[in-house]
Amino acid sequence: MRSAVTDLPPTVAADARLLARALADPGRVMALDAEGWTSLLTIARAEQLIGTLALRLDGLPLPHAVEAILGDARAAAEQGRRAALWEAEMARRALAPLGCPVVLLKGTAYAAAGLMAGQGRSIGDLDILVPRAALDRVEAAVLGAGWEWVKPDPYDDAYYRRWMHELPPLIHRERDRMIDVHHTILPLTARVTPDPARLIADSVPLGNGLRTLSPNGMIVHAAAHLFADGDLAGGLRNLWDIRCLVEEFGTEGLAEKAARHGLRLPVARALRLVDGLFAGGRTSSSDRLYVRRLTARDGWGRPTRPVTRLAFYVRSHALRMPPAMLARHLWTKWRKA
Repeated sequence: MRSAVTDLPPTVAADARLLARALADPGRVMALDAEGWTSLLTIARAEQLIGTLALRLDGLPLPHAVEAILGDARAAAEQGRRAALWEAEMARRALAPLGCPVVLLKGTAYAAAGLMAGQGRSIGDLDILVPRAALDRVEAAVLGAGWEWVKPDPYDDAYYRRWMHELPPLIHRERDRMIDVHHTILPLTARVTPDPARLIADSVPLGNGLRTLSPNGMIVHAAAHLFADGDLAGGLRNLWDIRCLVEEFGTEGLAEKAARHGLRLPVARALRLVDGLFAGGRTSSSDRLYVRRLTARDGWGRPTRPVTRLAFYVRSHALRMPPAMLARHLWTKWRKA
């Protein structure tokens, strides 16, 4: 299988495709010079993929300075994994008396299930999915267990509760770790309306009282988060998640699952971009706009292509809510600021 970026010289890349190449084909890094290594490591750190890269390159004969950096990254990733799993256990203890399903999402789910996507992955907040009917009881339980509102603002609180797919973010007062409690996977104002009850019904038990989405459910959620909700910030990490999930589980039944949740197009785009960025596949003209956004880093890891980034930022808000509602929301936020 040819490299996704064979048109780029081995030492210097124009953008974050250098990182995509290294993740997909680790042996290619052996051709890098000092400038190439600087670019690769700074881009990987900026994209929160330095731990993943460190695991992918583990065992290769690397320059001493590079190996020291990647060794630190592997240690940090392992510490982050342990902290994430402990936070999941704390949530399990707080919610166990409720008897409702608690589904881990994103990085914590990958780590808890021992999946390839979790290897070296940077894990931030604890994301969980619970039935909407149990949301009031879940909220009371996490507040009683030491989590508290990050920004107790009346407007934001009302906005989250009426229109969003999750409670306002909470942070634990002692452990300084955030939890995002979801009742579905896209904002209620979004054009697409997935079926959270079906996602929960199809979820897989971990054996400790917690659950993860099914393999296809994980891919559908990752694609929804990437292409039907956000502005693609951190998108390369999410696309790598999808690549790992597809490699580990395949795509049997995925199209049907995606269609059931109204996410056929985002999932199809995700698969094309995985093939294009990590396996050298061909991309359409519209896909190339997404590649341009996903790889918008220079050789020092700094964001580039401001017009493209702004366009996707505007797009993300347009996907989240109708124009009139968006205008009111932005006007309110501007006045408050």
